[in-house]
Parts: sequence; C-alpha cells; structure tokens
Amino acid sequence: MANTATIEINGEKHEFPLVEGTEKEVAIDITKLRAATKGVITIDPGYKNTGSCESGVTFLDGEQGILRYRGYSIEELAEKADFLEVAYLLIFGELPTKAQNEKFHEDIKAEAVVDEDVKKIVETFPRSAHPMGVIASLTSALTAFNPSSVNVDSEEDMYRAIVKILGKFPVLVAWTLRRKQGLPLNYGSDEIGYVENILKMMFEKPNHPYEQNKVLINALDKLLILHADHEQNCSTSTVRIVGSSHAGLFASLSAGISALWGPLHGGANQAVLEMLEGIKADGGDTKKYMAKAKDKNDPFRLMGFGHRVYKNFDPRARIIKKAADEVLGDLGVQDPILDVAKGLEKEALEDSYFVDRKLYPNVDFYSGIIYRAMGIPTDMFTVMFALGRLPGWIAQWREMRLRKEPIGRPRQVYIGATERKFVPIEER
Repeated sequence: MANTATIEINGEKHEFPLVEGTEKEVAIDITKLRAATKGVITIDPGYKNTGSCESGVTFLDGEQGILRYRGYSIEELAEKADFLEVAYLLIFGELPTKAQNEKFHEDIKAEAVVDEDVKKIVETFPRSAHPMGVIASLTSALTAFNPSSVNVDSEEDMYRAIVKILGKFPVLVAWTLRRKQGLPLNYGSDEIGYVENILKMMFEKPNHPYEQNKVLINALDKLLILHADHEQNCSTSTVRIVGSSHAGLFASLSAGISALWGPLHGGANQAVLEMLEGIKADGGDTKKYMAKAKDKNDPFRLMGFGHRVYKNFDPRARIIKKAADEVLGDLGVQDPILDVAKGLEKEALEDSYFVDRKLYPNVDFYSGIIYRAMGIPTDMFTVMFALGRLPGWIAQWREMRLRKEPIGRPRQVYIGATERKFVPIEER
C-alpha cells in the first residue's frame, strides 16, 4: 500500500501521509492541508469520516461486531473480569496484578466519602429534577471541593485524582436516586466489593438491612463492563475536547455526562422503556407495533433495535441478553412492560424483515429491561450508563493529556451574509 494520498485541487496536486493503525485502519493525515492549499479545509458534519485522535484504548469494528478494550475482547472481559479490573485496564493499559487490584480497590474505598456540604447541594434539588441534571451538577461541584488542578506530569497526582472520582461518583449516583425517592442520603460499606456497595447504597432502607443478590451483582457488573468505553462517541469526544483546553478531570467528566444525556446517545435505554410503556398503554399488541416499525410512512420508531455503529450485531447485546434472562428468572418479576419487551424481542428475532436487516435487540434494549427489573426508575437509566462509562472517560482524558494533544478547534465553512454596511435604526 502506498504511504501517501494525493489530493488535487484546482489542478494542483498535494500529497499527504497515510497513517495506519495496529488493526490496519487507514487515515489520511491532513494536519497540513490548510497551509499547503492556502486555506482549503475538509467538511464532515458529525465527524463520521474524521479521526480526531490516535488512541490505544478501545478498538471497535462495527461491520464485524468486534469490541475490544486494550486488545481484550469484550466477551472475555465480561466473562472473566470484574468492573474494577476492567476500569484499571482501560485507564492504565494493562490488567492489574492481584496486588495492584487490591490496592486499587482499597484506595478507591478510602476516597468513597463526599464532603458533607455536598449533601446540602443535593437537598436543594427538587425531587422532580432529572437525575442527569443532578449528577452533572454534582460532578462539577466536586471541583469546588477539590480545587487543585491535576498535575498530569505526576503519576501520583494523576492516580490520586482517578481513585478520588471512582470512589466518590457511586456515592453521588446513589444520592441522586435516594433524593428522588425521598430516602436518607447514606454511605455504603468498605467491607464489600465495589459493585455490591453500589447496590447497597442505592437500595438499603433505613429500617432494614440490605440483602445482596448474586444474580443482580453479576448483571450490574456486566452492564458496567459493557458500557465502560466505546471509542470516540459523542460523550467521549466531549470529554477529550473539553480536557484539551486543560480543564480539570471533574469538569471534563461533567461535560461528558451532559453529552451523554441526549436521547440519541446515553438516553437510548430510557427511550426504550418509554416506548414499551407507550405500547402497553395502547393495549400491548406487539405485532401491531412491529408492523408500524416496518411501515416507512409511519412515524413510529422502534427503539433498542439495530445500532448506528454495529452493522452486523451488537456484541454487548449477546452477553447482556443472558444476564437479562437470569435477572427476570431470579426475581420472578411480573410486569406487563417486561412482557411487552419479551414479545418485541421474540417478534424481531423471528421476523425476516428484522433478521435480514440485522435489526437485532441491542445493549440499550436489554439494559433497560434489567434496570427496570432491579427497581431503578426510568430516568435514572442514563445515570447508570454514566457510572459504567466513567473509567472509559477517565482513560480517554488521561491519554489525551499524556499525549499532549492540542486544544480542539474545528474549522467551519461560513455560509452567512457577506460584508454589508450598518444601517442606523431610524432607517431600518
């Protein structure tokens, strides 16, 4: 393969180097395009064909249905690792040794206390506030209680900031849920695992000890792993571009949470449940709605099927479908909304229209089902997504800062009015 690409503009040819990744992805390096062509730029709305960086964190092949963190397949990690092992892998590049893993967990536990004044902030939010707005605000507020910036040239400083946010963020998530439900803001226990503690903090009642359920622990652990990173998506790109201004870690993460909030991104699993509730309210006829989904003239959109990146299948969905079946079986949940979900799943997996187009249930479909069965409110689903994505955002922020990437500053093609004279207000 040639190592350059030639671009011809107005009869003048310009050569630009090709960059090849370790998985044989090829990109044209147009860093010097504007200078070489005296002002010509590229335009790519949504950056669908533009690489914003070189990254060693996550490899994704949507055509083949492949997702790997630092070279490890998502299937193997979900089966053999726990969430904190995966977090360590994403952030630091290698799976931890037993000693490193134990220290990582202990250091996170030591940071799992939030300044009591943060409780006052939580209590100022009305219970009707959307949890994503609350968690974004609380994450940003951590900056006020930790004002010193991270010295990215110090591994010790960087590590301390990482364990601090990994320790405090689950507390903020639990408090966001408990504020919504009118429950006292509590802490968990430093004597149990990370995922077990998340469940305890969220669901423990003040008058009754919380009993752990291994099926729920396993399902949540897998969900967090599956959501931990997903290459340069909207929220991850936001974290990187905000961080490129040398904004702090907490501020950059807060920006990523806000980006995740949108229904086209992290809000997709919430949109799935809202769709299911709408179908139930209309009688629960899944065949009717499958027919509507196939009708190009019908505005109904089937949420939670297919994926904008995966053109074959979502590898995460295969893993989490099993966990969803286990959760529903173990809890014995009797819920007409979940009955609608199972009906849609059965129709889609057997209908040639969906099978031929590879419109299979995706990770958002199954994660929404699991969260509902656990008793997590619909508008908390995206907060749980953020909890899982946290190590990926940290890893991407850390990588960007260590690589000393320049500040993000996209160009534009101006399509507004050309120069014109100012008209005094009396003459307009």
